[in-house]
Amino acid sequence: MRALIVVVAALWGAGAGLLLPRAAHRFSVDAGEPWRERCPDGHRITGAFGGWVGRARCVAVPCAPYGPSTAVVATLTAVSCAALAAATGARPEVAVWLVVAPVAVLLALVDQRVQRLPDVLTLPLAAVTLVLLGVAAALPGDGGSWTTALLGALVLGGGYLLLYRVNPSGMGFGDVKLALGLGAALGWYGWSVLFLGAFAGLCYGAVYGLTLIALRRADRKSAIPLGPFMIGGAFTGVLLGAAAAGA
Repeated sequence: MRALIVVVAALWGAGAGLLLPRAAHRFSVDAGEPWRERCPDGHRITGAFGGWVGRARCVAVPCAPYGPSTAVVATLTAVSCAALAAATGARPEVAVWLVVAPVAVLLALVDQRVQRLPDVLTLPLAAVTLVLLGVAAALPGDGGSWTTALLGALVLGGGYLLLYRVNPSGMGFGDVKLALGLGAALGWYGWSVLFLGAFAGLCYGAVYGLTLIALRRADRKSAIPLGPFMIGGAFTGVLLGAAAAGA
């Protein structure tokens, strides 16, 4: 049963990943600017749902891709979903992780490209995560607690808000909003997982920043996107929490 779930999760992740590069391209704009409506060559992006859903291929130049590498993104999303399914198994929260994982990958892509986490993604991510975890908590066989998920969202969001107030140049307010959704996912498996995931995210970001400084590609005042590392830390925490819940 677990093997089947992992295979289905990998296929789901690969399919979702194929659609992320177009969305990443359209969302990758500076604050205050409208979402991109054209490919890099200036051709209007068309398709389902106002051009948001579809492959990142220019219709005017057949097979001309744009945005992040589709193969890399699809593989990353597939591996992430498969790993979450392998750790979680047949427990009901696995469906929640498979829904939110592609959104988390999309947020990481956008933040890496323009150092921005759009509200249209971060706030729905938090709300959807809490709602779906509430549904999972009502089903038999769940491995977590909705109460600690809610508290985890508040605690991690509050922690990042405090960090933002202390050092607003060190992170953006989008990181605070992202912390709400990540805190809900981590809190589902308990406080130890919440703190582990939060700490891991900060460590990943610190290692990246120090590596750039060592390579002389940045200095202490350089801004780096924190979102991908927050998401990486949450991914680590959820994997470990899910594995422990099934042990």
